[in-house]
Amino acid sequence: MVRFAALLPLAALIACAPVPGVDAGGSASTGGALFVANKFGNSLSKIDLASGREVARVDSCANPHELATSPDDAHVALACYGGTSVDLFRTSDLARVKRIELGENARPHGIVWHPNGDIYASAEGRKSIFWIRNPMADDAETFEFGTGKDGTHMLAVSPDARHAWTVDMGSKTVTLVDLLTRRAPRSVEVGEEPEGIDLAPDGETLWVSARGSDMAFALDPQTLEVRHEVATGDFPLRLAIRPQGDVAVTSNLADGSLTVIDLATAKPLRTIAVSSRAEAEDRQQVTIVWSDDGSRVYAAETGSDTIAEVDYASGRVLRRLATGDGGDGLAIVD
Repeated sequence: MVRFAALLPLAALIACAPVPGVDAGGSASTGGALFVANKFGNSLSKIDLASGREVARVDSCANPHELATSPDDAHVALACYGGTSVDLFRTSDLARVKRIELGENARPHGIVWHPNGDIYASAEGRKSIFWIRNPMADDAETFEFGTGKDGTHMLAVSPDARHAWTVDMGSKTVTLVDLLTRRAPRSVEVGEEPEGIDLAPDGETLWVSARGSDMAFALDPQTLEVRHEVATGDFPLRLAIRPQGDVAVTSNLADGSLTVIDLATAKPLRTIAVSSRAEAEDRQQVTIVWSDDGSRVYAAETGSDTIAEVDYASGRVLRRLATGDGGDGLAIVD
């Protein structure tokens, strides 16, 4: 039986031409910080983007994965995929300030720190997602919504926080969850092993990448009808929409590339070679994140313990930033 209920509140126990609309100058990053979850090293890193140096690294939980920063950039939330909690750290010094337990076998993975101040996280081991209300407060509350699907992995949340969407790799589905009612979740099959997901800034189109299909799909967020299919590079694990809402990129692990998709036309624009196909197996490119101004893409290379900084306009890799063992989840404060 599919579970879908807000459970009792739990006190938190804690090679390319310039692209229209972007600067083609390719200037170096001037500030901000990149946060990296090092899944093999069980640690969290902070990289200063002005110098390109790792300025802090602290122990985290087991097998940390995705990251999300708070709306005020003061904290970063870490999904503890090897455990049962979401851990909160200060961005200034990486001091852990809170641990929010989600329950037995949670294995949280995807995470969103919404502009409304609440955190949403997938719990793969429980086939569910969690809504953590007022996460920094002493009386923070946690609510669970079942998907009933295997491999509930990454997620997206609507701008009004009424709905969330997950990709369920084991079930080959995308699931829509209504966060404000007890309406049953709706799921549809989308490609083979859907894993990447992002919602257009206007909330009108849901984009999903299916790594087993080498495809990206544009879906109606409410009906989950597939509107468009777009061929990508090989094994697109992640999909991230540029903050300006004009393009998305997929992170293609097997060939080390990024596929740039024009969201208005739902067609591929170009391919950015972050590494060669021969290098891809060793580098293991996974998570991607955009700078807020859309001028940079950062791609985690888990196998080589590096983060590639890519100039979007030119497609050039500007530098590779060293991180801890198995850098994967990324978050940025510009």
